[in-house]
Amino acid sequence: MNSILLAVGIVAGIGLLIGLILSIASIIMAVPKDEKAEAILEALPGANCGACGFSGCSGYADALAKGKAEPGLCAPGGLNCTKAISEILGVETDNVEPKVAVVKCMGSLDHTTYKAEYSGIMSCAAALRIGGGLTACTYGCMGLGDCEAACPYDAIHVNNGVAYVDGSKCRACSLCVKACPRGIIEIVPKKDMALVRCSNHDKGGVTRKLCDIGCIGCKKCEKACEQGAVKVTDFCAYVTPDLCTNCGACVEACPQHCITFFKA
Repeated sequence: MNSILLAVGIVAGIGLLIGLILSIASIIMAVPKDEKAEAILEALPGANCGACGFSGCSGYADALAKGKAEPGLCAPGGLNCTKAISEILGVETDNVEPKVAVVKCMGSLDHTTYKAEYSGIMSCAAALRIGGGLTACTYGCMGLGDCEAACPYDAIHVNNGVAYVDGSKCRACSLCVKACPRGIIEIVPKKDMALVRCSNHDKGGVTRKLCDIGCIGCKKCEKACEQGAVKVTDFCAYVTPDLCTNCGACVEACPQHCITFFKA
């Protein structure tokens, strides 16, 4: 009996000694917390999307506290987040332009077709590895929902073979942009402007055979725009948001109707 009590006492004593050593070590070797970084982290939305260019919210908060980053880089947080961070840092708040994700493709099953029947993993990235994807247009949305699965805000959904973004829910975190294997989702300013809803760079004759709403690079939109906001490069038009005045000239001039009014 005494031997059992002795063993228990020895184990308990060792445990207490180790606990004491660890307590002392935690005090001596403690890394002081940066209260400013902690406050900034509380102001951030916690999405950890990486849209700011840092390794999540904690990485961005640490960089802000050390003066190595600007306050307006958090797209999901928006203007309110920027104001809160600016107050913590004691700097003036810059005007942060709201942004939103857009899918630059309108090639639904009403306008284009699949070139083959697909029965593999329901993933755009997986389908792309098999013969370059399943859609007739090699630049268009494949509609298998990698972007939808990546969105934490339920802002993007696939309908009739093509993805659509709900601007009222989108936080411009860019996770859908990273998830799209064809790179046809773009973050744009949330403002009234014209937007080219196509990413095809084939010649016009080829595009017409693949999709009846695809850009054919005819340059009618470019010629119609007096502000120089529309340019055609590699048979596909692009609207520069900063130059666009939303006059609608390019929308009216487009024979394929792939340029639309974008409403904030």
